[in-house]
Amino acid sequence: MSDDLALIDSNILSYVFDESEPEKRKVCNELAADCWKRKRDLAVSVQNLSEFYVVVTKKISNPIPAKVAKDFIELIIDFHGWHVLNYNAQTIKSAIGISTKHGIHYWDALLAATMRENNIFSIYTENDMDFKKIPWLKTINPLD
Repeated sequence: MSDDLALIDSNILSYVFDESEPEKRKVCNELAADCWKRKRDLAVSVQNLSEFYVVVTKKISNPIPAKVAKDFIELIIDFHGWHVLNYNAQTIKSAIGISTKHGIHYWDALLAATMRENNIFSIYTENDMDFKKIPWLKTINPLD
């Protein structure tokens, strides 16, 4: 994978459907649309897709139907502009080390470990505090 490829965190992906945050929704929609229009490739981990599903069907102000979320996830999985990253047992061991070394939440460390294994060193995220603690990771907050 290339240096230009960045991962889109589940919080950014979730704003695509969050009607209670119109400004954030607009920015995040434009970012995702660039991928659909093949203006840029984006990566997403299976962890992001799982988190996204829970957030948009249960946690946002106006949850979307489970079928809509499922269909959106399937589109991401099937579209070649989205690079869907998986992790394995070794990734979990690496994530524990990252979490301990940098003092960050385990789930963020798992995402960082997955990214590193796939040679992706940039992440679009609103939650950049933990990710900024990892020296080899570039955080991009499109909502700033």
